[in-house]
Amino acid sequence: MTCVRRCSFLLLLCCLAGLLPGPVAQAAEPGVLRVLAWPGYADPDVVRGFEQRHKVRVEVTLIDSDAALWQRMSASGGKDFDVFAVNTAELQRYIDGALAQPVDPAAIPNISRQLPRFRQVEAIPGLVRGGQVYGVPYTYAEMGLIYDRSQFVLPPDSIQALWDPGLRGRVLAYNGGVHNFSLAMLSLGSEQPFRIGAEQWRSTVERLIELRRNVLGFYAQPEDSVDLFRRHRVALMLANYGTQQLRLLRAAGADVGYVIPREGALAWLDCWVVASGARDRQLVEAWLNYMLEPEVSGLLVSRQSLGSTIAESAENRPQDHLRWLEAVEDVGRRERLWVRVISGDRLARVLAP
Repeated sequence: MTCVRRCSFLLLLCCLAGLLPGPVAQAAEPGVLRVLAWPGYADPDVVRGFEQRHKVRVEVTLIDSDAALWQRMSASGGKDFDVFAVNTAELQRYIDGALAQPVDPAAIPNISRQLPRFRQVEAIPGLVRGGQVYGVPYTYAEMGLIYDRSQFVLPPDSIQALWDPGLRGRVLAYNGGVHNFSLAMLSLGSEQPFRIGAEQWRSTVERLIELRRNVLGFYAQPEDSVDLFRRHRVALMLANYGTQQLRLLRAAGADVGYVIPREGALAWLDCWVVASGARDRQLVEAWLNYMLEPEVSGLLVSRQSLGSTIAESAENRPQDHLRWLEAVEDVGRRERLWVRVISGDRLARVLAP
């Protein structure tokens, strides 16, 4: 046999050997799902259940701010993760940046478990573009009103109560410019609280100055609000953290109620989104479906006091009007003017260039 023929023969044997199973063949490495999420969304026991069911490994990376989420996703053009959780107000820039892919609802059977308000995706701002759905609603929290039952004959039913002079010094509000400008717009009857027109800034700032004069103070963290509420016998609080604050107050022994005002409550909605760098679409869809199982979704309620998209909250009613957060017209201006408002500046100074 010539050298050329012998080399060809050996090459053929090597190719055939690679196709045949044998004792030296190695088992295929299990699939890996790369998840980017907020704390409490993918706890170890939840992840372990998914891994065991699908015989895969899940790598979870946690973030604690919208800025950190954007940095992680944008650093690699979305290639470092398969699926991530983001709120609908932020989702648009991920779509614009080609960091997110459309979702195929037909591939996620458990979507049928969701409450009607979450299945009607066209009614959720920022979730649909070009007729395609870009996220699966997962959890939410609304900014309702917490009130001391002993100080109200009837529960307050409007955000106007925050401005009630009869409650002056017994009201708590959240220290956040973006949300508070939207709140002021709602109190003025606006149906577009996330878009302040040029002619509306003056009246909105006036409204916030009135709020500053009526409240005991502004809190930042839920624990701070609980301490202030109990020490100063507060009557009414805008609950920026929703039912999380309600649970903390009740655990501390406070006799409090919770209502969604008739004007509606500002609310954030987090969705699971398919990253542009997703490597195994079927595995991602299995994860999305798993997240909507009752046992998994229920942990958001029991552990985090967050809302589940597949079961009504005891504090909410189907007819409650939740106003999902949207991107606002000018974050920088809202925050800049808010600093002036809470510093005690008068209207002319607040509105100065």
